[in-house]
Amino acid sequence: MNLYLKYGKRTLDIFLSCFAFILFLPMFILILLAYAVTFSFPVFYRQERIGKNRKSFMLVKFRSLERSVIVVGEEYQQRHHHQRRFWLGDILRFTSLDELPQIFQVLAGQMSWVGPRPLPIEYLSLFSEEQHQRHTVLPGITGWAQVNGRNSIGWSRKFELDNYYVKHVSPTLDLMILVMTVGLLFSFKKDVSLGEGKFTGN
Repeated sequence: MNLYLKYGKRTLDIFLSCFAFILFLPMFILILLAYAVTFSFPVFYRQERIGKNRKSFMLVKFRSLERSVIVVGEEYQQRHHHQRRFWLGDILRFTSLDELPQIFQVLAGQMSWVGPRPLPIEYLSLFSEEQHQRHTVLPGITGWAQVNGRNSIGWSRKFELDNYYVKHVSPTLDLMILVMTVGLLFSFKKDVSLGEGKFTGN
C-alpha cells in the first residue's frame, strides 16, 4: 500500500469535507427548509451499500423520489422510478446536491471523496473476484467511472474503470477526478440515472 493511500488520502478527505461543510452549509439549510415547507418527508434516503472490504454501510442521500410503494385496495404495487419523481428531487439529482449528506460519511470514514461508487448490498454475491477489487478501497462520492461516462456506459466498462482506479490511486489522479467532477457539475448534463439497469452479474 502506497503512503498516499495509507495516510494522505484520509488527510485530503478530512480537509475537503471540512471545507465543503462550511461552503455548503447555507445550501444544507435551504434544502432542509424546502423539504419542511413542502411537507416532503422523509428528508433522507438510506440504503445498505457495499463498502471497503465488502462490509456494508448505510448510504445517506437527500430523498429525491417519492416512496416506492402505493396501496391499491389490499394490494401493494411498486411504482416505476419515473412515476415517483417530484420537483425538489429532480432539482437535487440534476445538480447532484442529493449527495451532500455523504460529506458526513466521508468524515466518519465510511467513504472517500474519490473512489468506486458504492453499490447496493444485493449485488454482493454477483461480483467476480476481479470485480471485487473495487472493494479494496473506500467507496467514493465521485470516481473514475463517474467522470468517464457515469450512467452512459455499461457495467463491464464501469468495473474496468473502477479497477484501473484501484491499481493507480495517487494524489494526482484523485485531484484530476475532483476537477473533472466539478466540470461535469457545471456542464448541466441531463440526469439519466433513473434509466440505469440493474447489475445482473454479467
